[in-house]
Amino acid sequence: MEKVPMTAAGFNRLQEELKHLKISERPAVIKAIAEAREHGDLSENAEYHAARERQSFIEGRVLELEDKISRAEVIDPGKLSGDTVKFGATVTLADQDTDEETTYQIVGQDESDIKQRLLSIQAPLARALINKSVGDSVEVSTPGGSKLYEIVTVEFR
Repeated sequence: MEKVPMTAAGFNRLQEELKHLKISERPAVIKAIAEAREHGDLSENAEYHAARERQSFIEGRVLELEDKISRAEVIDPGKLSGDTVKFGATVTLADQDTDEETTYQIVGQDESDIKQRLLSIQAPLARALINKSVGDSVEVSTPGGSKLYEIVTVEFR
């Protein structure tokens, strides 16, 4: 069984979503199905079919979350150290064309949010950075062409 790396914050978010689905969403959709059934003919009852689709989505998401939580490998970046990029690292990169610096933290797939500079471990840029060190250059293929970055800093917070 393959472990799913994630930070403690990402793990907690998954647990909160699972709790919300089980405590709030699941009972609400069961109630909506019961109410729709009371309206009679189910074959032409749009409310019933919509509620069943919602129930199907909720149950699928519950199974997915339970699976990810059971396979989670929670990693605390604050306990890591070194100058080599690995999961949890906060990396500052300099674009070698523009000298513009950008900082990303490498996190689990379910935690990624590019607007908050949280980069999925599965992203091409993150995969290119893994096992590189401060001062190394990294070439990444992007939709706009190839980009070259230099690793300025590697921190574990």
